Amino acid sequence: MNESHNLERQTQRLNQEFNIFPLGDSAATMDFGNTINKSLNSRVRNIGHWLRQHSLQGFKNVIEGYSSVSILYDPVILQRNYLFESTAFDFIRKKLEEAWKETIHDPIFEDGPLTRIPVCYDEEFGIDLNFIASEKHLSKEEIIRIHQSKSYHVYMIGFLPGFSYMADVDERLVIPRKKVPVTVSPGSVGIAGSQTGVYPISCPGGWQIIGRTPMALFDPSSENPVKLQAGDQVQFYSISRSEFEAASQ
Repeated sequence: MNESHNLERQTQRLNQEFNIFPLGDSAATMDFGNTINKSLNSRVRNIGHWLRQHSLQGFKNVIEGYSSVSILYDPVILQRNYLFESTAFDFIRKKLEEAWKETIHDPIFEDGPLTRIPVCYDEEFGIDLNFIASEKHLSKEEIIRIHQSKSYHVYMIGFLPGFSYMADVDERLVIPRKKVPVTVSPGSVGIAGSQTGVYPISCPGGWQIIGRTPMALFDPSSENPVKLQAGDQVQFYSISRSEFEAASQ
């Protein structure tokens, strides 16, 4: 009776901590809420690491977000290998709950290495500097100084190959994304909400662009094509237009 009661209480606590839901018939997500928090992100990374260490036949990928973990899987292969009576989603849900319980006491991941990224804030590159200056009642020089005044934590890689979501931007620079996306050049450095990031390739984008870096954050020909990883630290610093052009050659 006590064991049953303890199990019920543990299940209730599990459900209070997160939500698990299917993404179609071949993926499931464990979501801890829409939050940008380093400790929570470390918890997510611990769970993702555990799942990779205890992978099953039929797992395709484990994807970590700011505050969520998703498993992509093949339900046919899972059923063939593990002969469960429930659905594939229920089987995966139990695996996610197991990962959560097994990593409760794992230490927080230490910060990764610091990468310094050069940025040219020339007006041709910082196409939204004037807009931000007007909205925030700051000079362009103040925007640049504030943006460079701290290091940023890389929370996750996504959206594009090598696109690194970094936070937290100083509250004086927090600004919504554009209502209508525009074509963004490779290397463009942007701000959206409390996040900052670098577009690794040309694409439509809605972040407010303040400069451009000559540093390649995604190189498909490299052995390690993505330069930054979740947990890394980034600090931006200014370079002149001539330094940008020299580095781009």
